[in-house]
Amino acid sequence: MTDGEASEQGIARTVLAELRTWPARRWLIASATTLVTVLAVAVPTDLIPNPWFWREMPPTPWAWPVLIITGTLSGLVAATYVARKDTATTKAGALGMAGAFATFFAVGCPVCNKLVLLALGYAGALQFFEPLQPYLAGGSILLLGIALVMRIRRERACPLPRAMTEVR
Repeated sequence: MTDGEASEQGIARTVLAELRTWPARRWLIASATTLVTVLAVAVPTDLIPNPWFWREMPPTPWAWPVLIITGTLSGLVAATYVARKDTATTKAGALGMAGAFATFFAVGCPVCNKLVLLALGYAGALQFFEPLQPYLAGGSILLLGIALVMRIRRERACPLPRAMTEVR
């Protein structure tokens, strides 16, 4: 086993060990955020058929799995912001926000997205943007995964006593 493989297994063990200690309210926030994220992306991209939005091209086979994974990771990252009674929290989240935002472009119809059409036109959307969508999907999952690991590592790395966290 290489050092990299051992490090990856250590990270996975750390994350899983931390998730096992989460109180019910964190899991409630994680579940609610997952549901809201999936709906907020699936409705306007017409992965869930609705009368307000439509697709000119069918969804890719990987759209739903990517949406479920990114929705779950978004929920887990959001739940890390629910304070424990015994730790201080930090304000970080740009990676998580970028990952969740990239999901919208990754699973959406390439020619239905007004921003893409304005920037590239119909032919450009099909020729340039559509082939980038799997990379956007992978990038969104990667960013959300990194954000989750960073949040969990920071939470338990060096908690400050309550008196130190109060502003005077």
